[in-house]
Amino acid sequence: MTAVPEWMRPPRPEGWYADDLDRIPEAPRHTELIDGALVFMMSPQRAWHGRLVTALVLSLTEQAPAGIEVEREMTIRLDERNRPEPDLIATTAPYAANRTFYTPDTILLVVEVVSPESAHRDRTVKLRKYAEAGIANYWRVEEEDESPVVHTYELDGPTRSYAPTGVHRHELCSPTPFAIKLDLDRLVPGRRS
Repeated sequence: MTAVPEWMRPPRPEGWYADDLDRIPEAPRHTELIDGALVFMMSPQRAWHGRLVTALVLSLTEQAPAGIEVEREMTIRLDERNRPEPDLIATTAPYAANRTFYTPDTILLVVEVVSPESAHRDRTVKLRKYAEAGIANYWRVEEEDESPVVHTYELDGPTRSYAPTGVHRHELCSPTPFAIKLDLDRLVPGRRS
């Protein structure tokens, strides 16, 4: 057995805190904090995932009204023990070159593109955590025959839980968090027809 690197040892018995992520330069890219535990992306990213995230960022940026920024792969500081990194967010926070995270009060939409490694977290853990943090809209994107299928959710404020609003194949039209129209079949160039 090999020894665990020193930087992977939690700094306190109860684990890690959200602000600790900014003080671990050795941590791999895409490190998240869930319930005080570091979560790493261990398997290589698939081309389908990367192309889809890029296409969504470009499409949503093009459609976003003034004052809404679309970012990819930035963490959200949900609370002191949770700082997940969604694939994409739409936020009202202005661009800041040195920003390392966003806060839930500035997030309009979170998008997670499901990978085999992240499936459980994206379908259950993050769904619950984003809702509890008060984020108004959540999209979970699944792959079906190399095409994206988008499961959309909207926050029910009083219960702080998400209500499903649709399962979208081929096209997605939504008035929230802003007017969005996506041709889902064209989001992944190079896929089989």
